[in-house]
Amino acid sequence: MATATTGLDRREQAPEEPELVTLSLEEMGPLGDTMAPFEGGRINVAGGIPGEEVVAQIVRYRRRKQRHVSGIVADVLKPSPYRVATPCPYFGPCSGCQWQHIDYSHQLEMKRDAIRGELEGYEAVLGTAVSDTVPAPDQFGYRNHARFTVRHSGKLGFVNRITRRFVDVDSCMLMAPGINEVLGKLDGHSQETSQLSIRYGINTSELLVQPALHNDDIPLPTGQTHYREALLGRTFRIASPSFFQVNTAQAERLAELVRQRLELQGDETLVDAYAGVGTFAVLLAPYVGRVIAVEESEAAVKDAAVNTLGLDNLEFRQGRTEEVLGDLGSRPDAVILDPPRAGCDPAALEAVARWEPRRTVYVSCDPASLARDLDVLVRAGLRVIEIQPLDMFPQTYHVECVATLEPG
Repeated sequence: MATATTGLDRREQAPEEPELVTLSLEEMGPLGDTMAPFEGGRINVAGGIPGEEVVAQIVRYRRRKQRHVSGIVADVLKPSPYRVATPCPYFGPCSGCQWQHIDYSHQLEMKRDAIRGELEGYEAVLGTAVSDTVPAPDQFGYRNHARFTVRHSGKLGFVNRITRRFVDVDSCMLMAPGINEVLGKLDGHSQETSQLSIRYGINTSELLVQPALHNDDIPLPTGQTHYREALLGRTFRIASPSFFQVNTAQAERLAELVRQRLELQGDETLVDAYAGVGTFAVLLAPYVGRVIAVEESEAAVKDAAVNTLGLDNLEFRQGRTEEVLGDLGSRPDAVILDPPRAGCDPAALEAVARWEPRRTVYVSCDPASLARDLDVLVRAGLRVIEIQPLDMFPQTYHVECVATLEPG
């Protein structure tokens, strides 16, 4: 604030000097930041690597009526051997990429180690085999979905998760070229909304932009209700509220990996729980006798009705997964669990354990909820054969996991 001694009014006040401290960085935290001792406690530090000594800017803020302290690396005094130059000019201020400064091969190791770390908290799954992370074919330019914040000027960008400062971006290196092309046409012309979603079909070139915009300077249609994407030669309709994997190339690898782990013989009854728009159900229907797909979202089920046309051995049941699984009527041979980040409802896990399918494959984007749920399934009588990490999200701490189980 301005004071009498400075002679500055509120509009001319000098910027505050940043609070800089030297920190020794320790293990990775849950959001892809390193942890470090500070003021008698521990804080998360963005942009670091375990083992480094850095100068960090301290950010003090209030969120949800609570005081928080975080750090952001400002200078590296003792670099890790895994530190690399970052190609993106927005790395750091943007915060969308947490690990762009880390060698990619080491990113893969850290994702595997993060899964192992979560398993250590549960005795029933302690020591479960975790395979090497399957790398992504593209380390940049892989995302088919972007969400942008829009400023009053119509400029598009992202908000830093620590500082909450807006960063205007001309393009994002994680996004598919088609999304960046659309970003360039919308930037500066989108004042009528505060949030903007762009979805792009990597294999179809189809586009979805929400919400609908009415500025005559925008040279492309907006407000589409759905778009289409193709995986392994099969086309899927995806509505605006429906979930779909953001990495198209790795989604194809994921589907193939799930099929291999299920060891299908051709005559099984397969249950695809949390089926979404029907991705696994549709792609695996040719390899089984019957598929029962379960999904609660009305929008996703409407998409699935289109996506499953021509597949006579596929049945979609709309409802809560735990309720449908508990009332299947007969024992399934194989089950796919692909829940949201929060994991499975306990009743759904109980139903799977009671049915004891020959193979269960649990697909997860959150190692913490995966470890918790695997612990429940193992204590209920199943056995984890293997956990296979798959990198769907290069340059970030996020990781996809495929856990394979069988009766114990």
